[in-house]
Amino acid sequence: MTQDNPSRIDEPMPEIRGYRLARVVGAGGMSTIYLGEQLSLGREVAIKVMLPEALSDEVSRRRFENEARTIARLDHPNIVGIHDVGRTTEGLPYYAMPYLPRGHLGQRDLRGNEDAVRGILRSLLSALQYAHARGVVHRDVKAENVLFDDSGRPLLADFGIALRRGYGSRVTTAGLAVGSTAYMPPEQARGEGVDARADLYSVGVLAWEMLVGSLPYNAADALSMAVMHVQDPIPRLPPALRHWQPFIDRALAKAPGRRFADATQMLEALEHIPARRHGGLRGAVTGLGERLRRLPAPAWAGVGLVAVAAIAAGTWLHGRDGASAFYRAADDAGRAGEADRGGSASPPLAPRSAPLPGSPEDAMLRAAPASDAERWLVTAERQMRAGRLSAPAGDNAYTSLLNAWQADAGHLRLGPAIDALIAALGARAERAFARGETDEARTAVMQASQLASRTSRADGDALRALMAGVGKVVSARVDRATTDYDRADALDAIEAARRMGLDAPALAKLERRARAIPLPGERLGGKGVDMVLVQQGGIRLGAMRRPVSRDEFAAFADATGRAPARCRERASLLRVVAPRNWRNPGFEQKGGDPAVCVSWDDARAYAQWLGQRDGIAYRLATSTEWTRLPAAGGSRRIAEWNVDCSGSCEQRVASGTSWRDESATTDGREADRGFDDVGFRLVRDLGGG
Repeated sequence: MTQDNPSRIDEPMPEIRGYRLARVVGAGGMSTIYLGEQLSLGREVAIKVMLPEALSDEVSRRRFENEARTIARLDHPNIVGIHDVGRTTEGLPYYAMPYLPRGHLGQRDLRGNEDAVRGILRSLLSALQYAHARGVVHRDVKAENVLFDDSGRPLLADFGIALRRGYGSRVTTAGLAVGSTAYMPPEQARGEGVDARADLYSVGVLAWEMLVGSLPYNAADALSMAVMHVQDPIPRLPPALRHWQPFIDRALAKAPGRRFADATQMLEALEHIPARRHGGLRGAVTGLGERLRRLPAPAWAGVGLVAVAAIAAGTWLHGRDGASAFYRAADDAGRAGEADRGGSASPPLAPRSAPLPGSPEDAMLRAAPASDAERWLVTAERQMRAGRLSAPAGDNAYTSLLNAWQADAGHLRLGPAIDALIAALGARAERAFARGETDEARTAVMQASQLASRTSRADGDALRALMAGVGKVVSARVDRATTDYDRADALDAIEAARRMGLDAPALAKLERRARAIPLPGERLGGKGVDMVLVQQGGIRLGAMRRPVSRDEFAAFADATGRAPARCRERASLLRVVAPRNWRNPGFEQKGGDPAVCVSWDDARAYAQWLGQRDGIAYRLATSTEWTRLPAAGGSRRIAEWNVDCSGSCEQRVASGTSWRDESATTDGREADRGFDDVGFRLVRDLGGG
């Protein structure tokens, strides 16, 4: 174990009998690695010590112990072995292993050195072949776990999350699959059971990384990285490395059944990868341009004759052999030109923006086939016209544009094509969000974001426009939810937008609006009289929390000059002596008490007057609606007028029990008379539920 990490350098060194510890050389989430000396043998060792906080978790303790037991049983020249296992004086488990000072694979640049890549892959596959045959799956093959000894030999280290065959998957208490997501196969990212083919997938990632100098999938966080391994297409290698593409395609197959069956089969495939090609005709054309620029002017005629002869004979179209012949002829012509000038070196010709018409360079460029990027672009445009933006697998614009990017990131038409796909995915997200299909919308936004990130357009106008467009749809949905008094839907929309990565300050404003939407029983706010939301089933109303008071009814009577209705006691004759009305119901009332002795006609007239004053259509509730209104409260219970009529509508319904009759619920009464145990309150319609 090797890489220096000073993050814990100030912590006191543990004490281990038989060892002298020198310094921290590595640190991880579960352990610290120290450089030390084994006193009995006088040799340098790396000592991995469990962190104290990791011991509080029994799963972590078992994982560490499993690592020591697993590695101790493996004896292979390309697997880091274990010298000793024990506990520090503080009781922390440790094991000692060889100190490997030559660093790890991630610290080496192997681009252009395919022989070294092949050698490292052979060593790793040999180690995994040995481990897999003994029922051990490493599950964390990555660049940092490939170390080098003094002779430069690669060794596979850190079987810390190794899995004995038959024990299923391993998931942490946080719900994240164990392992490094940059190298993690799709099934492991999903927390499913894994087998040896998971390690082979990780080896495929390593192969790509060594060849290209970067990871096949890149994302800002571990979760996004895992998602890309699960759903993104297998990327395309640069043209100079395309002879590796079949090997990479099989190694990085999403389904384990499509990968190499075992390390032996992967080793065999490695041996059949052809030696590096130099571009065939396209490489010949590229190199030829440089050689032609170095030719002296008298040599051009000879080169032209050779080109014409080669093309006429058909040898030019046969790839490298024809190109080599042309190179040799060009070199000969160049040397002849130098001899004509006494062997003096000629300066290169001035660079030109385009070949001279009719020149050999122009003839060869015309004969060159279209670039891979151009072919992928044409395919992507066709797929976008057909609506195949990101599906089906293997035939969609998303995959084609990534392949075009791999082939030639500087292609002039590539940027606009990527922007067009981002815009199309944004439109798809907007439509899905408007339909309430937030998962589909989120998928489209994530795909657009990942495409922008992988093609260096994360800060581009296309992605900003997408986010702005989706933001408008989210805002419109919050508007609808506000109109529908649906706080839950508004908050769901905002949470979905937050998961899609929309602008946080804008979402904070929308959330404040959403949380201001009243829930049933809460005050509506706005103009008009104080009302609360009543929402149940198909009913959505604003309703007065209490009946209209004496003072409120008095304001109406004074403003309109309405004469009071005659009032009677229920089931009694009209009072001839000492008649009663809402001003004198026969018992003492305060201004805030409910107005009684008010007829149904009075209540309807009051609703019309108040509605004209407030600009709101008030009305009496139906008997069904009335059952959902909040309880009126008060010391003297009263029934309340409803809009319903009884019989031929000469009578109107009053609902509820009263201080006079606790058994009554709904009954018909004369509409033009008041009753000393009947009042009223108003509601307003808020739209369909």
